[in-house]
Amino acid sequence: MQSSKQLTEVIREWSEVFMQRSMRDFKRFMDETGLSFSQVNILMRLVHAGITSVSEIGGQMGVTNAAASQAVERLVQLDLIERTEAPDDRRTKRLALTQKGRVLIEQGIEARSKWIEGLMDVLTSDQQNMIISALTLLTDAAQKTKE
Repeated sequence: MQSSKQLTEVIREWSEVFMQRSMRDFKRFMDETGLSFSQVNILMRLVHAGITSVSEIGGQMGVTNAAASQAVERLVQLDLIERTEAPDDRRTKRLALTQKGRVLIEQGIEARSKWIEGLMDVLTSDQQNMIISALTLLTDAAQKTKE
C-alpha cells in the first residue's frame, strides 16, 4: 500500500513539473506568434482531427458557432487554416490546416518539449534506460484506462 501512495505522489510531482515547464514554454511560443489560446486550441484540434467543421470545433471547445467562426476567421486571414465548402452541403464549411499552419503547430510542439532534451544531459545512460522502462509501463497502463 505504501508503494502505491509513493508512486502516486511521484507521478503527481512529475506531472506538475512537466506541465509547468511545457506550458511555460508553449505560452512563450503563443506570445511570440500572437495567437490566443483558443486559436492555438483550434489548430491543435485540426492537427489531431484532420478536416472538420466550424460547428464541430465550437462543440469541442464548448463555444457557440459564432465564437468559433470568429476565431477561425482570424486563422484563415493568417493563412493557417483553409476553409472550403463541404461537397454535399455548401452551407457547411470544412476546415483544414494549411502547410503554414502545420509548420507553426509543429514548432509549438517542439517548443513545448524542448526542455526535455536538456534532461538527457543530467541523466546517465542507466538512468535513461530505467526511465524508458518505467514510462513505457506507465504509458501502457494509462492507455488501458482510456474511456
